[in-house]
Amino acid sequence: MSLQQQITELESELQGKSPAAALQILSERFKGSIVFSTSFGLEDQAISRLIFSQQLPIDVFTLDTGRMFTETYSTWRSTLETYNQPIHAYYPNAEALQRYVTEKGPNAFYESTDNRKQCCGIRKVEPLKRALKGRQVWITGLRAEQSPDRQQTAQLEWDESNQIIKFHPILHWTWEELNQFIRENHVPYNSLHDKGFVSIGCAPCTRAIRPGEDFRAGRWWWEDKSNKECGLHVHTDVSQSSNS
Repeated sequence: MSLQQQITELESELQGKSPAAALQILSERFKGSIVFSTSFGLEDQAISRLIFSQQLPIDVFTLDTGRMFTETYSTWRSTLETYNQPIHAYYPNAEALQRYVTEKGPNAFYESTDNRKQCCGIRKVEPLKRALKGRQVWITGLRAEQSPDRQQTAQLEWDESNQIIKFHPILHWTWEELNQFIRENHVPYNSLHDKGFVSIGCAPCTRAIRPGEDFRAGRWWWEDKSNKECGLHVHTDVSQSSNS
């Protein structure tokens, strides 16, 4: 069966299912090979709730870049306390990080887009590849509303870079629907969201957004607004991928 046929078959099976039901189906189909990556933002906290409350066999992990907000670590702790379920931590390769900081300095990402992408590559992209190795499905908290690029994202897609199927269970939720879910289910969340932070990443690279700005405006705000990704999410036209 070709990759396109596999994706189409899964799409048909998941069509019309709620995020909770879809996650349950995928966790049963890909037991032992399905993971969810959390950065403890509002979207990820909602998905963690869906996974942990149903005790689904989905491994949850996070990428600790070493430059996260204190509030993010507090959210991590409160999530562990609330659900009493493990969250696996992945860290940057020490040698690569030491070399980068030694050669370029601790805040070189402000100096050029290339430096910033290299920093993201060391702190996030390479650890992610380790976390996804040997897995078949990657659950993410992407929402179409977050950026113009993500509005074209399919809920189920093939990630060529990581050779894995990606599923975005709350892709079509609005910001209002997300907040309502958090409130109604008493989900622990990052207190920075109450201070105008929408998309929360590393502390040096994230600020609160201003009225009228889009969701990603607070990330790498010193760069051109058309380039707001770190390399974790690269969209691929599955029809151009090789068959499997």
